[in-house]
Amino acid sequence: MKILVVGTGLFGAVSARELALQGHRIDMIDKRDHIAGNIYTKEIKGIQVHQYGAHIFHTVNKAVWDYLNQFADFNRYTNEVIANYKGEIYNLPFNMNTFNRMWGVVTPAEAEAKIEEQRAVLKGKQPKNLEEQAISLVGTDIYEKLIRDYTAKQWGRDPKELPAFIIRRLPVRLVYDNNYFNDPYQGIPIGGYTQIVEKMLDLPNISVQLNTDFFDDRDRYLQDYDRIIFTGMIDQFFDYKFGELEYRSLRFETETVDTGNYQGNAVVNYTDAETPFTRIIEHKFFEFGAGNKDKTVITHEYPQNWSRGVEPYYPINNSQNNQLFKQYRKYAEENYPNVAFGGRLGLYRYYNMDQVIAAALQFVQTSNLFK
Repeated sequence: MKILVVGTGLFGAVSARELALQGHRIDMIDKRDHIAGNIYTKEIKGIQVHQYGAHIFHTVNKAVWDYLNQFADFNRYTNEVIANYKGEIYNLPFNMNTFNRMWGVVTPAEAEAKIEEQRAVLKGKQPKNLEEQAISLVGTDIYEKLIRDYTAKQWGRDPKELPAFIIRRLPVRLVYDNNYFNDPYQGIPIGGYTQIVEKMLDLPNISVQLNTDFFDDRDRYLQDYDRIIFTGMIDQFFDYKFGELEYRSLRFETETVDTGNYQGNAVVNYTDAETPFTRIIEHKFFEFGAGNKDKTVITHEYPQNWSRGVEPYYPINNSQNNQLFKQYRKYAEENYPNVAFGGRLGLYRYYNMDQVIAAALQFVQTSNLFK
């Protein structure tokens, strides 16, 4: 078949590779001037800079881990995030180091007792929003210093208006362990992420064209290709026929600083309301101080509202948006049977990198579109 893949991020790249290995001819287009979507990394001063925010690969899925290790060697990077609340420093995820710094408790029993004491404000009710879920997990003090304002900045709305499930995936541990993830497989590809996608797409029956917007020639693409895999916004594909889905966007300010060590950690979250950005990323610490010993590259990350023309990063999966997505999905299945939607934007779903890879592999293996 002659297949067009729109977008060269992970879902598009994995799908393209696997279909090319089956013998199909794959043309890929991307509106950006580079491949690899949001996992794109670029070398600056010998440092692999994560251009679209920190990307730490982690998974429990050994098959996905083995699949990705075909294309790069991974270091043993462990994600240990620091939270800065008005100059007070805390460890994330929430663990005994956090509880000791917050309350002076030393034992897990003391920490549990403190959380239980503060959880009493819920009066035993089942958490119905992010604020209530957070208090249920870690109490009011930690919620107010480390969650409330950070979440409001990140999502652009009060935590009371956000669904509880967003915070449920955040680890809470009654041990002195700063490892953010429980996953057994974790690391950063040595030499960055872009090489992975380059190697995935290095097949004779895959062609890639950058600086090419699908919507500039939409009708021709739909006519010329047997199948299309679309990894952009599903509501945009249909010209917002049923209305706009909501997204959250980000703005990045990256600079080279004349010091070898700016903040002493790869990621520092700023959890107070007064600081306009959510975090500072110091990229050299993803690869254990790689690059120029006298310079470092940092990125300030600013959440912002999404509007047409602004890059979307996160779907806002409340009930209203999820219902609207279902309407688009049903319309697509009924009217565009030769178009498949994938990735965060095409499926309107928050995916980690390993979940995107697993979804793409399953899609190619099980879809009837290519048989």
